[in-house]
Amino acid sequence: MNEVFRSAGDQFRQKIPQLSRKTEVSRLYRKSLKLLASWAVDREIFLDEAEKLRARFDAGKDANEAKATRLLKEAKQELFENSHPDPYCVPFMPGGSLFMRNPPLPLEVCFPDGNYPADAPKVLFNPDMSVCKEETGKNFNGTVLVDFTKKNME
Repeated sequence: MNEVFRSAGDQFRQKIPQLSRKTEVSRLYRKSLKLLASWAVDREIFLDEAEKLRARFDAGKDANEAKATRLLKEAKQELFENSHPDPYCVPFMPGGSLFMRNPPLPLEVCFPDGNYPADAPKVLFNPDMSVCKEETGKNFNGTVLVDFTKKNME
């Protein structure tokens, strides 16, 4: 990739929010469960492995700051090493077979006179159906970069 392509991509990337330790750990746990769901072929296997995973997270619950940082770094590395080559994704999310198949028309197109009905949505949504908020770092700015190779929205 040349510099022009990188700079064009950087214009559409969302800012990375500063997360608390608790939020980082809960996101890591959720990603671990999703990864486990991609690898597990049976619900019983998934439930057994999920219990073991929860026990591992609970073991590091009362760690001091330095140990917690080290555990978090090791867990992220382990998550990366065990990543699935073709992870399961919900069909209507980026990378899914239904993603943006029938996107809703903008209200300006449906109601060109500006007379919106009372039950029209008052908030904007991102392509992953999360509410656009400035404080979360995921705000709708007209165009969003969707990376189909990683199956996520940046």
